[in-house]
Amino acid sequence: MDIVFQWLLLTVAVAAGWFVGRSGQSSRGAGGVISDETSVRDRLQFLFTNYSDQAVENFVQSLAVSRETVSLHLSIGAHFRLKGESDRAILIHQNLLARPELPSRYTPQVTFELALDYLAAGLLDRAEALFQQLMGDRDYGRKASTQLIELYQQEREWEKARRVAQTLTTSVAGPELRTQLAYLTCEMADEALRKNDDRWAAQKLAREALEYDRTCVRATFILASLQQRQGSYRDAVGTLLKVFDQNPEFGPEAVDRVMRLEREHGDISRLGKKLRKLYHTWPGTSLLLALAESVERSSGRPAAIELLRAELEIRPSVRGLLRLVEMAGYEKGMTTDEGRLVSRIGHLLLANRPVYRCVSCGFSGQQLHWLCPSCKHWETVRPIQGVEAE
Repeated sequence: MDIVFQWLLLTVAVAAGWFVGRSGQSSRGAGGVISDETSVRDRLQFLFTNYSDQAVENFVQSLAVSRETVSLHLSIGAHFRLKGESDRAILIHQNLLARPELPSRYTPQVTFELALDYLAAGLLDRAEALFQQLMGDRDYGRKASTQLIELYQQEREWEKARRVAQTLTTSVAGPELRTQLAYLTCEMADEALRKNDDRWAAQKLAREALEYDRTCVRATFILASLQQRQGSYRDAVGTLLKVFDQNPEFGPEAVDRVMRLEREHGDISRLGKKLRKLYHTWPGTSLLLALAESVERSSGRPAAIELLRAELEIRPSVRGLLRLVEMAGYEKGMTTDEGRLVSRIGHLLLANRPVYRCVSCGFSGQQLHWLCPSCKHWETVRPIQGVEAE
């Protein structure tokens, strides 16, 4: 791929050199502007074969800066950045900005590329300053704002990220941005609880998040957690069950929290009707296991076993099978060697399996991340569906 890119650059350089030569640009002496095809080709070849700092500096200093050659400078700079050579990319873009002959309409583009160089080099303060400088630009304002939000997310500066996102919503009002704004607000709510135990601020921020995006599952979880801390357990259960209307893919997370609440403070048997209705609308392993537990409490273990057996015939799952083997063994007053073997193998199968997967990039793991560590998208890491999962 690098060879193809180099020859592409060479072709562009040759064309630029031919044009400059045809237009009759004057030489600047021994260290003057490259203006002929042979010189551009030879110097570009030297740049990529010798790859020394001196070669880079000589090339960028001697290559003419004009409307026809700016793209060549930018392409070479981007090439170095993508190869991890951020220092050389910075050199090229800094030199380009310092050249008085750079057409003014290219200044925002070069500034943006330099900010990306700083970002890649870990010089976050410099990158932040340049992105902020570009925020009002007609062509690069949106790109700069997006990069600035990602930078603040990386630094966990949630309030700064939210301010930029709010500014961006004045010109862009897409659902992805509103989801991002909601989750940044949720991060601020979590921070208010973690640092100062400020429940009022956390509640206010969670409700703001739902105003930005009514399907924001995390805001609902925060509100349910606050209700639980206040001792309003039934309200918390009702809030958690709203998740199925927001995004049923997160239903397993909600059900697990509901069952923990009911075991500690409520009555699991009274949930049977609600759980059955939810299961028929959004069937899944977590809901089935919760429903079986509720049926066992209200109608006895044989009824729960019959329910599991019937549903597993239709929607098989490893977790459901393990629970059926366990319940059937207890009901018969014994656990057979075969039953123990099935249980052991089943648990081994599930032990190291990922539980969550990003629907955007495929990242998987055993922990729920609201912000995908790989593609940096919000609310794309979700419980995995299938026989070995939900």
